[in-house]
Amino acid sequence: MSDQISPDHPTAVHIDRAEIVALLRSRGMDERADWVDRELPALVDIRANEALLRMLRIDPAAISGADGRH
Repeated sequence: MSDQISPDHPTAVHIDRAEIVALLRSRGMDERADWVDRELPALVDIRANEALLRMLRIDPAAISGADGRH
């Protein structure tokens, strides 16, 4: 596997943890939001945390910070 950056395979794309927390709270998932706030870094790598985001039913593309500029 190559570490080269390409449009199809960026090395890292991040979203702000606060956006994840806000989304979870808007769904009434306060305990999960608290856990995310405690356990995840301020900028969450969506590739490294893909399974967690899927379990939380969070679509990174729908969150404004998931643009690869972080």
